Amino acid sequence: MSVLNHIALVTSAFLLLLTQWSSSWPVDPTLGFISLPLNTSNFHIHKPYNLPISKRYSFKHGVHKMWVYFKDKPLSLNSPTYPRTEIRIRGYDYSSCVWQFEGYGYVPCGTANVTIMQVFGASPHATTLMLRVGSNGTLTYYRTAVLDPYIYDRWFRLNVIHDVYASHLKVYIDGVLKFEAPGRGGKFHYFKCGVYAQPDGSYYMESRWKGIKVLKKCD
Repeated sequence: MSVLNHIALVTSAFLLLLTQWSSSWPVDPTLGFISLPLNTSNFHIHKPYNLPISKRYSFKHGVHKMWVYFKDKPLSLNSPTYPRTEIRIRGYDYSSCVWQFEGYGYVPCGTANVTIMQVFGASPHATTLMLRVGSNGTLTYYRTAVLDPYIYDRWFRLNVIHDVYASHLKVYIDGVLKFEAPGRGGKFHYFKCGVYAQPDGSYYMESRWKGIKVLKKCD
């Protein structure tokens, strides 16, 4: 092997390692985005229809705490869905540009088979993205790709970016890009977070959120 070929191979290997290393290095996904104003009117609580909000939601010291029991009632009287307690971000439904959800989440050990964050709106599906905590503490995209092998009992920074025009999503955890996925159609979207029971959900489900932001970018 010539010296030049050897140098080329070493350089290629170094660039590959550098790419792999840099892709796992934390970044700030909010750069280039505009943070939109939020107040209590933007946080609409979805909860079992027969209970007052205070029975399934609290807001103390800047932390939104949401919980639900698997045998709770659904969102509305005739709804076929599983029970939930979620924050539905109101006032920022969107159908164009690039939008981002940011929040710091916490899921206590034992909460299982539950969706903790959604990008609502799709066609023919109901959602463009669902992040789900499995029975062993994994955080997954729907029931498929694992984004984090163990999400329990720690605060994590979650950033979800939805490029509507490109029909593309990115999910960051603690500033590291963990997953990319295509969009799923739909004419309008909005963000949700909390606990939404799924089949075989645990008896008790809980998640906590703080530092929630909605950001936007239009090129």
